[in-house]
Amino acid sequence: MLKNLKVWNLAVVEKADAAFGEGFNVITGETGAGKSVLLGALRLALGARSDASAVREGAKDARVEAEFSETPEVAAILDEAGLPPCEDGSLVIRRTVMSSGGTKVWINDSSSTVQTLKTLSRHLADIHGPRDNQTLVEESTQRTLLDAYSGHALDSYSAAWSGLNEARKALSALDADSSGVEAEMEMLRFAVDELKAAALTEDDEDDLRERHAAAAHAAEVMSAAGGAVQALSGDEASAAESLIAAGALLREISRFHPDAESWRAQAESLTVQVQELSRAIEDSVARIDADPETLAALDERLSLVQRLKRRYSRSTVVELMELLEAKSARLDELEGRDRRREELSAEVAAREEDVAKAGAALSEARRKAAKRLSEAVTRELRGLGFLKADFSVRMEPKAPEADGCDRVVYVFAPNPGEGERPLSDIASSGETARLMLAVKTCLASQDRTPTLVFDEIDANIGGEVGRAVGERLRALSSHHQVIAITHLPQSAVFAKRHLLVEKSVSGGRTSTAVCAIDGERRVREIARMLGGEGSTGVVAAHARELLEVDGGKAS
Repeated sequence: MLKNLKVWNLAVVEKADAAFGEGFNVITGETGAGKSVLLGALRLALGARSDASAVREGAKDARVEAEFSETPEVAAILDEAGLPPCEDGSLVIRRTVMSSGGTKVWINDSSSTVQTLKTLSRHLADIHGPRDNQTLVEESTQRTLLDAYSGHALDSYSAAWSGLNEARKALSALDADSSGVEAEMEMLRFAVDELKAAALTEDDEDDLRERHAAAAHAAEVMSAAGGAVQALSGDEASAAESLIAAGALLREISRFHPDAESWRAQAESLTVQVQELSRAIEDSVARIDADPETLAALDERLSLVQRLKRRYSRSTVVELMELLEAKSARLDELEGRDRRREELSAEVAAREEDVAKAGAALSEARRKAAKRLSEAVTRELRGLGFLKADFSVRMEPKAPEADGCDRVVYVFAPNPGEGERPLSDIASSGETARLMLAVKTCLASQDRTPTLVFDEIDANIGGEVGRAVGERLRALSSHHQVIAITHLPQSAVFAKRHLLVEKSVSGGRTSTAVCAIDGERRVREIARMLGGEGSTGVVAAHARELLEVDGGKAS
């Protein structure tokens, strides 16, 4: 709700501070006192267009500060806009209009934009009066309120619509990815066939190169290896025999020279190593395949591996094997597209049936609620002076969307024979404000706008209708904070809080002041509105009676 509204140098208002309370707040004052300036200040705080001509004569700028109660919707908007959170549950909006032109906006002491104000305003207040764009004239709001009035939850339809959208997106993505698929599949098949035919294993890396090198130099290796074996264990005195002989001699002298024993042990160890080396050379050489056909096969295999590495830009056989696995998976995916398309098409069809069923149930609930709401608002209009007016909720079918399968339009026929007109086409006037009051009264528990402001709601109506307006404003204030600017005492007495706007002239300058009134001062104001003056006499007595009878109900 609106807690406080401060104004500096706006039109005739040099400085004003208006504190508002819960329930029904009324603003009264003589014509020209500055009531409209307060409303203009509130509009500025809610993002209305600024006008440099509204700056008080002689001032460099006009300033407005509005303090509202925080709501979950407000907190979400602030977070999304990167603005500071509310402190102590209060949203503080400040706006400055320069006399030279231009405007500045601060939200919770952080610089912001008029557009952000407009976004916030939808969750702060709804003003019903001349030139105001009420959210109630928007089709989306009318449909939302009708759904709330019907009591039919949108959960089933929303779930069906969400499922349909997901299936459609999946099918669209599949179709969007279809260009070039055949060419890609052809390339994949070639690569997969080639890599599969190669039947690569990890042995095709280091082991293959070693076997190829050995086969390519088989004669050279065998000759050198044979010579080495002969040198180690040939017919002539071999290295092993020499070591054996040395060991025997060292054993003889070890009795006289202690160091000879360790030499003998080393000689025996070397003898064993020489014998093992000789056998290892013989065994390894024996495995060398010097067959030209074997070398040719190894040559071909090595060339194949190197060619595959170059073609697919891979440096190891393991990477080639991983590439085969990835390309095989992609090929399987693409080859299954037709099957997947059939599955998704069937899912879309099934989801469309779900949406149609949920939409039909939603439309039926809306039709029933539209009839009840039309009758309820029409009854309210009768009590507000529209004795022959009609209100109805018109529904037309449309293609399924996120909000259902219906266009919802609130229409109004003020007089017989004039025809129905959408609310958005009705000229802004007190007539519109009373119509909005009737609709808001019927939708009070469904409308989530915290603060409702009514201006010129008493235009062209008499005392009895004014009393009916007051009763409905008071009833509406049990669900919302209500602020009304009125000239009718029959309406004003129902308010819980009464603000008086007065103007004065000092030093040739006109100023406006705002103050809350009660007691005898409120009696005098109601008496003035009734056409009298002071707190005595017949008119004052009538004022007291109104305050005691009708005003007492507001407390």
